[in-house]
Amino acid sequence: MTSMVHFSILDEQIGIMTLNRPEQANSLSAAMLEEINQTIQEIKHDQSLRCLLITGAGSKVFCAGADLKERRLMTEEEAKEAVLIIQQTFTEIESLPIPVIAMMNGHALGGGLELALACDLRIARAGIRLGLPETGLAIIPGAGGTQRLPRLIGLGKAKELIFTGASLKSEEAIQIGLIEHISLADSLMQDAISLAKQITKNGPIALKEAKQAIQLSLDHDLRTGLTKEYEAYLRLIDTEDRTEGLQAFREKRTPHYRGK
Repeated sequence: MTSMVHFSILDEQIGIMTLNRPEQANSLSAAMLEEINQTIQEIKHDQSLRCLLITGAGSKVFCAGADLKERRLMTEEEAKEAVLIIQQTFTEIESLPIPVIAMMNGHALGGGLELALACDLRIARAGIRLGLPETGLAIIPGAGGTQRLPRLIGLGKAKELIFTGASLKSEEAIQIGLIEHISLADSLMQDAISLAKQITKNGPIALKEAKQAIQLSLDHDLRTGLTKEYEAYLRLIDTEDRTEGLQAFREKRTPHYRGK
């Protein structure tokens, strides 16, 4: 049986997780979610990984969200549980200690966009559409969309997109900060890897502390956030990486960080 989630490692530091159900628009079936969660656990325990790319197989759709064919066969209780599992899975992705980049090879609507919102950065193929159309189906985004979208693009624009169910082309999405980069189809993978390499050349412990400090700022007032930032900075003072960074700067060479 073909794996629904393909995972590979580039240069021993960059993980690439590919949602592999192109014939089903890479929709999230129960079995696929189980594979995603297994992969997440592997990533958590791999200390050599410094960045993760998430993409979809094929060229049309990044991820279509929930598998609606499967959902139609569920009881109400099963459907409630399915929504919770997707939400929890995306939170697990958001909680990964390393930076995560959504590499959107195709359309990202509904749960597909919510998956991208759970990532730290988003790079999208030119011409794809992004949106949260759930209110048109008399439901709401249930995998973090109502919470993460306003935090990313602001309250008013997020309300407009969710209330209208409208979708945007990537060229419009970048204007409102919904995505950080646009790339042509032929160069999407290379551009995403280039971005990942820009990240992985930096201190891996510093990246983890920076991500955590930023994430914590969403849950605290400024004063508490500044305290958390200072605590994170203190944890870096005695690291070998910090010493290496200073020494490399003095010697005008590229630092070699070991994550220690």
